[in-house]
Amino acid sequence: MTRGHPWVRRVYSALLLLLSPLLWWRVWREHLPGRSRLERLGRIAATTDTTPPLWLHCASVGEVQAARPLIVALCRDYPQRRLVLTTMTATGAERALALAEQLRQEEAGGEVSHHFLPLDFAGSAQRFVTRLQPALAIFFETELWPNLLASCARHEVPVAVVNGRLSARSFPTYRRLSRLMAEALSHVDWLGAKSAEDAERFRALGMAPHATTVTGSLKFDMAIDERARSVSERLRTHLGQRPVWVAGSTHPGEDEPLLAAHARLRETLPDSLLILVPRHPQRFEAVAELCAASSMPWARRSLGETPSPATAVYLGDTMGELCALYGAADLAFVGGSLVPVGGHNLLEPAVMGVPVLTGPELANFADLAETLREQSALVEISDGNSLAEALRRLLADAPERARLARAGQAVVAANQGALRGTLEGLKGLLATK
Repeated sequence: MTRGHPWVRRVYSALLLLLSPLLWWRVWREHLPGRSRLERLGRIAATTDTTPPLWLHCASVGEVQAARPLIVALCRDYPQRRLVLTTMTATGAERALALAEQLRQEEAGGEVSHHFLPLDFAGSAQRFVTRLQPALAIFFETELWPNLLASCARHEVPVAVVNGRLSARSFPTYRRLSRLMAEALSHVDWLGAKSAEDAERFRALGMAPHATTVTGSLKFDMAIDERARSVSERLRTHLGQRPVWVAGSTHPGEDEPLLAAHARLRETLPDSLLILVPRHPQRFEAVAELCAASSMPWARRSLGETPSPATAVYLGDTMGELCALYGAADLAFVGGSLVPVGGHNLLEPAVMGVPVLTGPELANFADLAETLREQSALVEISDGNSLAEALRRLLADAPERARLARAGQAVVAANQGALRGTLEGLKGLLATK
C-alpha cells in the first residue's frame, strides 16, 4: 500500500502535545487500582514471548462486548499466541479482564491479558509497539490512531481494522481531517467493513479499495453467554409473573423521562417493574438519587438487594450484566436514543429473545435499526409519553411480544457470518508471521 505523507502526522502530534494537560486529566480519571498510569505512556513490560502475541484494541465496554465472538475465535484458532486486549476506558478494562478470566476458566484457548492503550503521542506509541512486539494489530470499528498505526508500520506489524464503521453523522468530521486520515489509513493493510456504505466512506478517506472487504457486522455473530442466561433465569424466577421492562445503557437526560414513563405505566399496571441500567458507572450515584426522588420504591443491585413485590424500580448499577438483565425482562428499551447520543447495540436484547424498543436517535446504529425495521422487529417511540403507551400496549399483548422476540432472533440468525469473513482476512495477514 502507498504510504502517506508524515508531515500531517507531525502537525497532529504537535497539537496533541498542546492538549496533553487535558488528555492526561481524562486518562487520570480512567484508572484501575493496582495498574500503573504509565501504561498510558506505553510503559509496559517488554514481552518475553518467543511467539509474538496478537493485539486487539477495543475502545470501551460496548466494543469489548461486540468483539467477544472474535476474541473467542482468536483464542480457539491461535492457542499458541497470547492475545493482548487494550482499551481506552477503565470500564472497558474491567470487562476485558472479566472476559479473560471467564475464558481461562472455560479453557477456551490461548492466554488473554490486558493493557491500557497509550495516548497517541509519537514516543508513547513507539514505546508500546516496541515492547509488545505483536504479530498482528487489530483495531475494532473506528479506532484510528495515527501514531500507533505508523509505529506498527515502522516495526513491520500488519494492521487490520475489523467491523470497520464510519457513520453518516461522523463522516463529515473525518472528512475535514482527510489528509490525516489518509496518512493513518495508508498504514492499514486490511479493513473489514461493516457495510458497503461504511466501506465507501473509508475509501473516500483514502483506504485502498483492494485492501477493503465488506464482511458484515460482527455484532450479529454474538452468541448467548450461558452465564448471562443463568443469571437471567434466576432473576426472572425471583420476579415471578409481574410485568418487567429494562431501560439499558441510559445517558443524562434520559433517566427522568424513563422514570416518568414508568410512573404512568404503573397507573394501569401497578405491579410492573423497571430495571434501569445507566451506561456509565460514573453516573450510578446520580441515577440512584433520581430513583430516590421518584417516590417509587426502589432497590439497588450493587448492594446485593433483590426486588421485592413492592419494588417499582431496580437500579442495575453493576458492570457486565446488561445482557443478563435484558434476558430477565418482557421488553427492553435501548438507551442513548432519546438524547442525541446515537443509540446503542439493538441486538443485545434481540439475541436474548426480548422485544426491542428504541427512541429516534439512532445515528450510530442506523443500519442495524433498518435491518430490524424491515423485519418488523423494532418498536420505535418518540419520547417518554409514547414509550409509556407502547409499554402499556405490549405488556397487555403476549402474542405480539412473542412475535417481536422471534423476529429479532431471526434477524440475528439471518445476518451472521461476519466472523468467518473477518477470520479469513486476518489469516492472510498472519500467513507470513
